[in-house]
Amino acid sequence: MFNKRLTGTGAILLLLTACIAEGRYEKAENAQDAGREFIRASLDGDYKKARFYLLEDSTNLLLMQQQQKHYGQLSSEERINHMQSSIRPLDIHKVNDSVTTYKYLNTYNPLDTTTITIVRVDGEWLVDLKSILEP
Repeated sequence: MFNKRLTGTGAILLLLTACIAEGRYEKAENAQDAGREFIRASLDGDYKKARFYLLEDSTNLLLMQQQQKHYGQLSSEERINHMQSSIRPLDIHKVNDSVTTYKYLNTYNPLDTTTITIVRVDGEWLVDLKSILEP
C-alpha cells in the first residue's frame, strides 16, 4: 500500500512538473537558434512558441496573426507535411553584432526560400518579421 501511495504521489508530482514547464521556452543563445526555433514552431503550428521568439511590435504581431490564419486554413495533409518538413538554412549572414539574416527553405516547399531578420534586443535574440515585407 505504501508503494502504491508513493507511486501515485510521484505520478502527481511528474504531472505537475510537466504542467508548470509547459509554455516555458529556452531563450535563444544566438541568432541561429532564434531563427530555427521560430521557423520550427511556425511550421508546427505552435504560434505560442513562435511568439516567444518574435520581436513584439504592432507590425510583427499583425504579420504573425496573418501567418496563423493562413496556417489554420491549410488542409490536414498540408499541416502534416509542414510538421514533417526539415529546415534547410541556405545563408546565415551576420550583418553586425545585433542583426543577422537567416535565409532558409523547408523541405516541403523547396522552391520557396524565405529570409528573416533576427535582432538582438536587450541581450535577447528575436525574429523581426518586417523584413519579409521588403522587396
